[in-house]
Amino acid sequence: MSAAWWCKVASRAATAGDYWRAYREFWRLNFLTLIEYKGNFFIWLLFSFVYHGVAIGAIWVTMTRFPSMMGWTYQEVFFLYTLFMLGHTLNNTLFFTVGNVPELIREGTFDRYLVRPLNPLFQVLSAPGQIWPDELALALVFFAIAQAVVHLQWSIATVGLLFAAMIGGAFIDFAVQLVVATLAFWFIRLDALRWVVMSLENDFTRYPLSIYTRSVRIVLGYVFPFAFMNYFPATALLHKTAEATYTLNPVLGWLTPVVGAVWFGAAYLFWRRGLDHHQSTGS
Repeated sequence: MSAAWWCKVASRAATAGDYWRAYREFWRLNFLTLIEYKGNFFIWLLFSFVYHGVAIGAIWVTMTRFPSMMGWTYQEVFFLYTLFMLGHTLNNTLFFTVGNVPELIREGTFDRYLVRPLNPLFQVLSAPGQIWPDELALALVFFAIAQAVVHLQWSIATVGLLFAAMIGGAFIDFAVQLVVATLAFWFIRLDALRWVVMSLENDFTRYPLSIYTRSVRIVLGYVFPFAFMNYFPATALLHKTAEATYTLNPVLGWLTPVVGAVWFGAAYLFWRRGLDHHQSTGS
């Protein structure tokens, strides 16, 4: 953004149009970066393909030893993983830069967001960078394959539930990451905690929640509600609400956007509390 634009906005309260123009400029810069550094884009695309390909391959290896996990076949577990990919990669496309907050605080560069007339969180999310929707596109391709192999029954309700799972899942993912990032206002460096949360999310959501112990199910279902990103919606979509050890209400699958909204609201209030606590570390 030009200095003149910032001065103009600073002279009055920012409007919705100002936010839209700032966000549109953010994506324009991302696109210009993409076409300028095509090699970097394709390297990241290849990395994304390899990363998720290895994860899917690991699921296949596991399922060859255990052909059925609490009644889930390999095809259904593959579907479970791709459903998680939809929400997770949408979050990475729109909100990935929230993970930069601890580094910004540590380096003292976060302060500049506090003196500008736009919301600090919005500025973090729209900071110029290299955020490309390549991983989201890959997730859509994988999901298209997965829904075909499980013979997903399409209807208006199915489409609605998929959108609810994808958008709500993205906000759940974002909210958890925002909470972790906000803790940096108190603890400055949180690499270990972020790694633990990412491991919980990436590793434990690959398989049906029902294969884990009760304590793990509680953590993934209600402490960090990652199960709402894929497991609960998948049980409703695949009509697998009767598990080997317990019965699930299909309504749980529809609660993903509600859980996402509640978690985002709570995370944002926590973020506001963190802003009040912030003390500059200097630059």
